[in-house]
Amino acid sequence: MRLKGKVAIVTGGARGLGKAYAMGLSREGARVVIADVLDTKEARQAIEKQGGEVLALHTDVSDEKSTNEMAQRAIESFGRIDVLINNAAIFASIVKKPFYELSGQEWDDVIRVNLKGTFLCCKAVYPQMKKQGRGKIINISSGTWFKGATHFIHYVTSKAGVVGLTRALAREIGVDGISVNAVAPGFTLSEAVREKPMDTDEMVRAVAESRCFKRDEQPNDLIGTILFLACEDSDFITGQTIVVDGGSAMH
Repeated sequence: MRLKGKVAIVTGGARGLGKAYAMGLSREGARVVIADVLDTKEARQAIEKQGGEVLALHTDVSDEKSTNEMAQRAIESFGRIDVLINNAAIFASIVKKPFYELSGQEWDDVIRVNLKGTFLCCKAVYPQMKKQGRGKIINISSGTWFKGATHFIHYVTSKAGVVGLTRALAREIGVDGISVNAVAPGFTLSEAVREKPMDTDEMVRAVAESRCFKRDEQPNDLIGTILFLACEDSDFITGQTIVVDGGSAMH
């Protein structure tokens, strides 16, 4: 129960990796806020079934009014905000294509959610974390930008931007006792990826073979790192990016 008494917001927490993060945080004692544009009923019920406290909100991370309301509702319900997991992103719905076939609208949509959304959520929780004198912001990046993965350049660029944001923000708000770190997952067989495969079976096998650990990555492979960065064990770590991909991308 490393997070007993803490309050954690997970954006994009309705399903997939976000749901796994939310349930892991809850098992460690955190009261969890699930913020998503998707239906949060299933995730909320799963957390309640394991005995956790949860607040489910409809939140558009790309809209400043919505993210401010997210933070306010969390404070009204639980009195504080200790952890923010910036997980909401456009990924599984992307159709891979060469950069010259991408429309400006496709580019804008991904950057708006993946990068601007991360910025707006950090901005929304900052006043409360500053008031408390401490906080943990964990931004979800991706291993794709280490490799320059092809045919979804807007996604790769957005996740590289998340790392830049993480480093700059860590410099700015360390004085307030707030840590800002990033986690870069490898290609993970999440719920959304299983339902709508982005790559062929051969490509998925090739990813597994590129790793030191020759297997597929599962959502549960990421929970330990998330919990470490969310709890007091990582209090003197900030501005860092931890790659969790079984040893494929190394930096």
